[in-house]
Amino acid sequence: MKKLFILLAPAFMAVSSLLAQDLPTNPETGKCYVKCTTPDEFRTETVKILKTPAYKVLKVVPAEYKTVEERVMIKPASKKYVYHPAVFETYYEDYESKQAATTLTVVPAKLGANSETIVVEEESAGWEYGAKSPDCASPNPEDCRVICYVKYPEVTKTIPTKKLDTDATTTSVAIPNKMAKIKKERITKEAYTETIEIPAEYTTITKTVLVKDAYTTEETVAATYEDVAKQVLVKKGGVTVWEEVDCKLTEFNLIPIYYELGSARLTADSKRVIDNKLYALMTEKPNISIELNSHTDSRGSASSNLDLSQRRAQAVVDYLVAKGISKSRLVAKGYGETRLVNGCSDGVSCTEAQHQQNRRTEFRIISK
Repeated sequence: MKKLFILLAPAFMAVSSLLAQDLPTNPETGKCYVKCTTPDEFRTETVKILKTPAYKVLKVVPAEYKTVEERVMIKPASKKYVYHPAVFETYYEDYESKQAATTLTVVPAKLGANSETIVVEEESAGWEYGAKSPDCASPNPEDCRVICYVKYPEVTKTIPTKKLDTDATTTSVAIPNKMAKIKKERITKEAYTETIEIPAEYTTITKTVLVKDAYTTEETVAATYEDVAKQVLVKKGGVTVWEEVDCKLTEFNLIPIYYELGSARLTADSKRVIDNKLYALMTEKPNISIELNSHTDSRGSASSNLDLSQRRAQAVVDYLVAKGISKSRLVAKGYGETRLVNGCSDGVSCTEAQHQQNRRTEFRIISK
């Protein structure tokens, strides 16, 4: 975009012929002119747009239940057998713990002294040779010998012995028996089994019973339409013209539009100001374009404030477009907290009114 502002005064009448070729014709002294390209001319037509087609809505009717109670056997009847043992009584009984017997004592035999003589060699007789005569000339040793018949008496031997005076005998002594008592038990009542009937056990349970199953109902939702304003080209623009404007409007001018903290919403008062100043001006001067600059105070981060200021400028653009101003004639710029009008920067204590002075939107006419 190129802006050209010309202030015509006597001091500027000596403009070169080259520049004079592109200057407004018949200018007036003290007036300002902006070079504009005539915009396309549109008329607004209303178009009915189908927003939502007709459709069916199905609603589910949930199943219906009822609660019932039911008695349920949790343990069947049974029998229990109880064993009763036999009953006994104690008594004592005598018994022979050791039988009677006899003790025998041996009386040994008595022996007396005695002797016995026996013949150890019987009486005998026999021949015996005597010594050989020294005068015997015979070489036979048996010759020249005397032989005699000799008798030998018997030889005895006395051996001491013993004689039995009294033979061995025994004597007996009677040993009486021994008695003792033994502890015994006898049955007074036989063992038996008792049968006990155990009844069944029951409990009451709660059940949810289906009364009616789930089903669906059908409802048709009618189509919806919206009337949309549509701009139809009536006359093509693009012609360069000079538009006379108030010289003050070529610099940034404050629109007394102030925003709520952290918000880009246009209040009712703000919209009235836009109607009286911007909308009226752009309607009166259909060829001019304007630039909208929005700002924030210093609170919040720089990045979030830059975004917020852009949304504030765009909110004004959107409002004017909704009233029929061509979007091509509007420029929105956000500067965040970079152009404070007072000293209320980060860390500086300021009143809310001072902060609000920075939450503003300015405008100027531009050449386009």
